[in-house]
Amino acid sequence: MFIKVKSELLSVDTPLVMGILNLSKDSFYSGSIFPQVEDADKRIEKLLADGADMIDIGAVSTRPGLTILKQEDEWQLLEPVLNLVNKKYSNIIFSLDTVYAETSKRAVKDFGIDIINDISGGEFDKKMFETVADLDVPYILMHMRGTPENMQEKTDYENFIEDIIFYFSEKIAQLNSMGVNDIIVDPGFGFAKTVAQNFELLNNLERFKVFELPILAGLSRKTMIWKTLGITPLEALNGTTVLNTIALMKGSHILRVHDVKEAKEVVKLYCNTKKQLKVKRVFSVEYEDELRIKNCVSASLNTR
Repeated sequence: MFIKVKSELLSVDTPLVMGILNLSKDSFYSGSIFPQVEDADKRIEKLLADGADMIDIGAVSTRPGLTILKQEDEWQLLEPVLNLVNKKYSNIIFSLDTVYAETSKRAVKDFGIDIINDISGGEFDKKMFETVADLDVPYILMHMRGTPENMQEKTDYENFIEDIIFYFSEKIAQLNSMGVNDIIVDPGFGFAKTVAQNFELLNNLERFKVFELPILAGLSRKTMIWKTLGITPLEALNGTTVLNTIALMKGSHILRVHDVKEAKEVVKLYCNTKKQLKVKRVFSVEYEDELRIKNCVSASLNTR
């Protein structure tokens, strides 16, 4: 499976790790906040040194209860860092976490951003889909109800997994009709979902393979981990590693994380385990074929 990035095909057959660069001071996880350009530069260097395949930049906190920043305020935070990225890291894949079409347009056209990551699925800004189609960049389509301010009041689903699948089927069809085919599906862990629903979503992640599109899992240090364990986001790295492992086993192609080094280790161990399973499967098939032949020969001799 591939997505087109920087006019080239990027394979997601080996899972990729997306590092988080957060410019907002309102983030739920204090360890990911880098509002100043100098700090952001150091953060990018660290993410790359740890092996990030791509980096997601966001200037707006989307934790439950917060009102999304106005577009002008978001841009004021983003522009200095986008300048840095364009001048120093133009060969690196960057996505932009925004709900605004105008922000997306300026970031892609003027600063070379490669992917648009929209938590609202085009609901917050009705011009988003047509803008992404015009920009011809991959689009991360996430599931959410409402806005971060009220989303946790909208967790009453008729058929939880089926409702989310239906949401994606409609949105993907709409995007496809506009010429957008490089779509990454993000089920939206923590967005308009209870803790129990998040675990149900993770347990059913493989069902989203039906769309034959890359699946992104954003589980890093989220509420479902630290509330379940009775800890804080600062203590949630181990839990994140566990859930990232499950996400890969369930079919995720991209892990969006605060801690790149640990996520890359998860991917490496998962891939080596998967490789051994394939070897075992091939050996098992060859053994079964050999056994079948022996049984046929034995049966033939017994009939003589």
